[in-house]
Amino acid sequence: MTNQTDAAPCRNLVIHGSEATGKSSVTKQLVEQLSHNNEASTNQSPALVHATVNVARCISARHFFESIIAAVTNAVRAWNGNRDGEAESQRCETLAQLAASLGAIFNEPQLRDGLTHFILVLDGMDKQRDPPPTLMPALARLCETIPCLTCIFIVTTPPAGFLRACPTSYLYFPPYTKSELIQILSLEPPSPISRATSTAEKEIREETEVANLWAKFCAAVHDSLTQSAGRSLPSFRNSCYTLWPLFVAPIFAGTYTPQQFSKLLIAARPFFQDEAFLNPKIVSSQTTGSGMSIDKSRQPATRGFTFKSSPSTTLTSQPPAGLTALLPTTARVLLLSAYLASHNAVRHDISLFSTSFNGRKRRRPGPNAARANNRNKQRKISRKLLGAHAFVLERLLAIFEAVRTEWVDSAAVLPGPDGDIGMALATLASLRLLIRIGTGDIMDRSGKWRINVGWEVMRGIGRGIGINIEEWLVE
Repeated sequence: MTNQTDAAPCRNLVIHGSEATGKSSVTKQLVEQLSHNNEASTNQSPALVHATVNVARCISARHFFESIIAAVTNAVRAWNGNRDGEAESQRCETLAQLAASLGAIFNEPQLRDGLTHFILVLDGMDKQRDPPPTLMPALARLCETIPCLTCIFIVTTPPAGFLRACPTSYLYFPPYTKSELIQILSLEPPSPISRATSTAEKEIREETEVANLWAKFCAAVHDSLTQSAGRSLPSFRNSCYTLWPLFVAPIFAGTYTPQQFSKLLIAARPFFQDEAFLNPKIVSSQTTGSGMSIDKSRQPATRGFTFKSSPSTTLTSQPPAGLTALLPTTARVLLLSAYLASHNAVRHDISLFSTSFNGRKRRRPGPNAARANNRNKQRKISRKLLGAHAFVLERLLAIFEAVRTEWVDSAAVLPGPDGDIGMALATLASLRLLIRIGTGDIMDRSGKWRINVGWEVMRGIGRGIGINIEEWLVE
């Protein structure tokens, strides 16, 4: 390899990509290889020196600045041949002190004559704790005062205008593909499946058989959970090792064999559809009817499993919370009011929700009134079976104001139109429970809305707060 230090230096380089794509390890190996090749080609001290700072380990900005100075000082001392311990820590609290300290280090005559490139690798810059807004641009401008300095920023997702500097190069590390993820996890398959007998544990499955089943299982996990819960390699590995004991439980129960992958996949379908099994919990899901122990000799805590024989294996899980338990009281009352506004005619609002007497005179029935009433009764359809009609927001808020004190306790819903109503309306709109018709401001009282919830769900929500919604529907 030729001497790459003769090339024009790159002032700033931003390396970005998803988690665990090899950004830090590849950068470390590359700069070490460049430094080693330069030293071998010139038979003298390398003209390319590098220092790495793990930003995630820095507690404060002062700790971060002092870590940079210490890393640069140790790298320069090693380049000079002085390896007698580490340099003493230097106090540095501001960006101005950092620039002055680095300038004093690189302005030494020996460094100006022999050192041509110095690479400062800042690993995990997006994990800095409470960074000031001027930190990234200031670090990017250090190369203007130190010509031999090159800063490499390793981040996950750089925002727009990350360094606020035009001469900045970006290098993207793409995420792993499906075949690459399966190949990586296949390097460390789970322990061979074993079943405990009365005398001793006897291995009944070969490693090749477990490896084939593991590869198919990883492919199924990728197809079902990668887009939502396993985008990176660590999350994908955690998903596979978490669902693996649940997936192979029918094998230990004697229900299926490892060759019946399709039946195993159908039996474990609930685990691939619910992400709640991947969430860490203080109390884990109980496994009844079988004893489960973990083999810690070879794999981490979620990799190797040894099951004891039992007649049946039943997995119990907590059912997901319904809509009634998830929505707050204000949102539920607002949703019930929207259902009434969608299924009741406007002319019935006064008789249902008004507390004052309606003094409108009733017209005397004519000679054909009885026949007309019979004809209208035959055409009536239950309001809950009809489709939802659009309503204006002002009518919804009026119904909500009329029923809020009657349906729920006064302490549960605050009186008067306040921020809770707007927040509840925005929540229902984001969940697509209420649909805005047209465009404009979401709080425009003349805007039209339509409910997007059926009768069965609304009846359950009403019963959850002690309301029979059917009594408020006018046929």
